[in-house]
Amino acid sequence: MDTPQNTALARALTELPGPLPARGVIHIAIRHTDRFTVVGNHLAQHTGLSTVAVGFAVRIQSLPQGTEIGIKALAARFREGEKIIATALRELEAHGYLRRARTRLANGRIVTRTVFCNQPTALLRAHCAGTSPWLPPAEPQAPPPVQDAEPEPPTPEPPAAPEPGAPQTPAAREAAAPQTPAPPDVQQQQEQAPEASVPQDHAPYVVLVPPPTAPRQPSPPLPQPRELTAELHRAATALLGDLRRHAHQLVLSENDIRQLAPAVAAWLERDTRPDTIRHALTNDLPQPLRHPAKLLKHRLTALIPPPLPGPDDLTAAARPRIAVTPFQTCDGCERAFRSPAPGHCRDCRTEHTRAAA
Repeated sequence: MDTPQNTALARALTELPGPLPARGVIHIAIRHTDRFTVVGNHLAQHTGLSTVAVGFAVRIQSLPQGTEIGIKALAARFREGEKIIATALRELEAHGYLRRARTRLANGRIVTRTVFCNQPTALLRAHCAGTSPWLPPAEPQAPPPVQDAEPEPPTPEPPAAPEPGAPQTPAAREAAAPQTPAPPDVQQQQEQAPEASVPQDHAPYVVLVPPPTAPRQPSPPLPQPRELTAELHRAATALLGDLRRHAHQLVLSENDIRQLAPAVAAWLERDTRPDTIRHALTNDLPQPLRHPAKLLKHRLTALIPPPLPGPDDLTAAARPRIAVTPFQTCDGCERAFRSPAPGHCRDCRTEHTRAAA
């Protein structure tokens, strides 16, 4: 009883004229007088665009000109994340609704200029026809007034009837056939039609977005153990099959377990505890999870830890080496002193300096 009921729709439904459909949506269309945006059905019912991309296209189309529509600007304005916004913008670019290009200004600064077109197909057809889609068609000019009446051209005489039994040529048959004047609308279309025109329904579709320059990097291979023993394979298979007890989304087929078992064996070979592997594979799963095997393949490859250091590595790291200067024998007094190279001790060098002075 606390839920508010919208009785206005119920009253408006009773006032609709004509029979109503037995099922499906019933539209109550009220004409907008202010703050509205015209959206074509080619966008609203586009089968190649996702619902998120269509929604952002409508939002971008409703914004005033000059508004920032970058990924961060849209993320600050709406509640969708940057990844969803970036995916939607790439879809709009692929279908010609959006174009982002880097432009150098007069002061040398490089900016990204974003262009949105509400009818990319009409823009492409106008480009092929050499016309401008946003300018109104030129109005037909009235013919100039006739100054002096010219004499009417002489009426051509009808051709003479052929003699009976004589063969008729195609030209003679066309001349003898009665000429029916074409309707005015057909005559106007024939006068306005160009000599060579491209059919509107078969206008070529030009992709406005350049192809990516960087090739897609291949996915790294699964880690492999140095020696896949029967014990390691049994432990890896049991760990993968037990994952669905800890996360119901991770239901793997026998083929998936057979392919992923060597990677888990590589983790076990590097002295990784089974609890650690299970936590790395089941922690923070995406919702919804559509491809469990692909997610586990990525995590087993990207999160594999390095091998544990040996005792010798830890001992060498705990006791760093100290550089020791060796003993040398003085060439003058034969006294021992520390120096990286042989020579004289400090006293002998001082006496030689005094003698030279």
